[in-house]
Amino acid sequence: MTVPSVLPPTLVGTGDLFQILRDGTPKTRSELAQLTSLARSTITARVDALLSSGLLEPVGEAASTGGRPPTRFALNRRDRVVLAVDLGASHASIAITDLSGRVLDERTIESDIADGPTVVLDRVAEIALGLLEAIGRAVADVAGTGIGVPGPVEHATGRPANPPIMPGWHDFDIPTHLGRRFPGPVLVDNDVNLMALGEYVTTFPSTGHLMLIKVATGIGAGIVTDGRLLRGALGSAGDLGHVQVASASPDVVCRCGNIGCLEAVAAGPAIAARLRDSGLDVDGSQGIVDAVAAGEIVALQAVREAGRDLGSVLATCVNLLNPSVIVIGGKLSEAGEYLLAGVREVVYQRSLPLATHDLQIVGTSAGSRGGILGASAMVIDAVLAPRAIDEYVARRIA
Repeated sequence: MTVPSVLPPTLVGTGDLFQILRDGTPKTRSELAQLTSLARSTITARVDALLSSGLLEPVGEAASTGGRPPTRFALNRRDRVVLAVDLGASHASIAITDLSGRVLDERTIESDIADGPTVVLDRVAEIALGLLEAIGRAVADVAGTGIGVPGPVEHATGRPANPPIMPGWHDFDIPTHLGRRFPGPVLVDNDVNLMALGEYVTTFPSTGHLMLIKVATGIGAGIVTDGRLLRGALGSAGDLGHVQVASASPDVVCRCGNIGCLEAVAAGPAIAARLRDSGLDVDGSQGIVDAVAAGEIVALQAVREAGRDLGSVLATCVNLLNPSVIVIGGKLSEAGEYLLAGVREVVYQRSLPLATHDLQIVGTSAGSRGGILGASAMVIDAVLAPRAIDEYVARRIA
């Protein structure tokens, strides 16, 4: 079914007009006519359709140039809500956001991804229902659901693809399972991709080229280029943790079976193992962060060296992709400047001068919220796209 056969001719293209108002900046009908070169009558018909559909709301009046002051309109961010989920190896974060991505309520719980898809997703659904009730919204108000998982995903189908730390999740139909409980599209992506998207929309919206590196139990990258996530042919773009580090010892075997992978020398478990060999009682990424905070010299040195190893791989990425910003996230980013210093030291030394001329290498601003903010942004982009708006308006005015 095509939208033009459903909408009256004057309303075809309503979704395109709506894109001008998505940023929340109020505009009058006259301003919209000037921006689009459309007839005033066409603008009026489309704005009225968006108002009656609940997608726009009046937000005051502009200065009068004679006669009655014109009304300004903007996105009604309260029209519907978005369910955003970030699943980790041992946690689940669930949030409800409005159509601008603002978090209305959220909850994070301990949740073992190895419990399997049915148990984990049903647990998420029950918490989401509780959050909706707490903020006084109905299930029917959900525009769509975004979910990030800690493993590779075929984004087009929303099915995990042989995820190494997600037993039982391979090829599981996440969209269909959650779609039985919630209306709208269910979109699934790798958790690092959504962290990158969350960082982009909240902190660097004017930066079209960004990389986010998650350094925790594993190492991965989310890549934003020209303002869009770069997923690759099958969704595996950004698997930085399994790039070989040239200086790695031939005795370092990664869990993937290869020798000298970045993850095997610079991720949390590898650093913790070296610290234990040095006599520190450290268990995992949190223990490393605690040791750094306590000023343990051997921990400071180990984290900085991990930053150098990470930088040696990122230097190639900088030459290849030429990002404007590299954001370091994940649990080990809480080690602060010690990790960042090691990354900067090598990247600025080994990358081409032009590629690093304006390059920023910074810690995360979104922090642990990055995943849910990215999941929300992914859904908002889908449900507020031009065709989706045309279809929504057609249903509401039918």
